[in-house]
Amino acid sequence: MLNYIFITLIVIAFVVYFYFKTKQFRTNLPIRKKWYKAKAGVALGIFIIAFGINAIIIHQSLVSYIICAVFAIIGFMESYSNYKRARHEGKFVMEEYELNK
Repeated sequence: MLNYIFITLIVIAFVVYFYFKTKQFRTNLPIRKKWYKAKAGVALGIFIIAFGINAIIIHQSLVSYIICAVFAIIGFMESYSNYKRARHEGKFVMEEYELNK
């Protein structure tokens, strides 16, 4: 049952990542591009964390625990740094839009 929850989370994170990457390529404004890139990075980090935890649920061995720890650390660092970046650049998105009307 827990496996299905993480599979659903993996799929949702991938869809959100793909959505923001598509939005990034379609916009012309540079700060908005960076903002969408950072939001996609948060989704990618969540994807990596969920994938690592799902690996522990499927295969319970020492190697799986090590891989999960590495994936969780990398995913957390990716999500956290991109969350900070998205929060910072989100302040300037509306200002950039007003300047480029």
